[in-house]
Amino acid sequence: MRIPFELAETVAVVVDEGTLDAAARRLHITPSAVSQRIKALEEQLGRVVLVRSKPVRATEAGAAVIRLARQAALLEHDTLAELGADPDDRTRTSVPLAVNADSLATWFLQPLARLSQRHPVVFELHRDDQDFTAGLLEAGTVMGAVTSRATPVAGCRVSGLGAMRYEAVATPGFVERSLDGDLPTALETAPLVDFDRRDDLQNEWLASQGVDPSRPPRHYVPASSDFATSVRLGLGWALLPRFQSHEALARGELVLLGGPPIDVPLHWQQWNLRSPLLDAIADEIVAEGRRVLTPSPAS
Repeated sequence: MRIPFELAETVAVVVDEGTLDAAARRLHITPSAVSQRIKALEEQLGRVVLVRSKPVRATEAGAAVIRLARQAALLEHDTLAELGADPDDRTRTSVPLAVNADSLATWFLQPLARLSQRHPVVFELHRDDQDFTAGLLEAGTVMGAVTSRATPVAGCRVSGLGAMRYEAVATPGFVERSLDGDLPTALETAPLVDFDRRDDLQNEWLASQGVDPSRPPRHYVPASSDFATSVRLGLGWALLPRFQSHEALARGELVLLGGPPIDVPLHWQQWNLRSPLLDAIADEIVAEGRRVLTPSPAS
């Protein structure tokens, strides 16, 4: 049995775009032709590869086909580069990567900018919590991910990056209004800012202060830069990476609340393929992470 690359690529594009109509526009064919390609592949494999939901999602068999399509595109890029093809004459390779919001907002884009100047590549970034980005690797959605998971995903290799260090901060005005007096007692009623309902950093720090994490009221601000802005505006207190707080701390616009910092170890995981492009991406990201993050034993 053979899986034609054109059919595998179509499955990947449909999942990327979310609908058959959008995939048809990207592939410059009709929606009917997209549907016929999917049907032909499913008949050939004897498996359903897509769930026709909104957006369309891959089945387990479809995820395997998508991994094949992405790996084939990557190998095609490397082969053309090895043959000396002019980068201007080649289609830019799309490389999907997963990254946590705080890395994306602080250090992750710099290595990608350098890579885009040297390679005919475009990046499709998927943002998720560092505890969940490895799942996107397992599903074949991305080729590499910044993750808190140190154990390699099946078929992947891992490199330590360092740790993202978080410290509890607030504005002086917020401290005066809401955190005056005995800190643990004040923390029970002072509003805090969470990224979303999976954000455990504030809960972990509260527990270290002997405070029941279920007691304080919470704001939810699910965007990294806006999250930091909400703290600088005095909406509540929160743990911020030093990347996002150091200038405001130096100007006195924010103050440290004390207590231990929380270090979140980060790792780079990527498909374990012999690919010059994927290796170049890993080299840039790992070098940048180790340059700017707090050293950790895993890095």
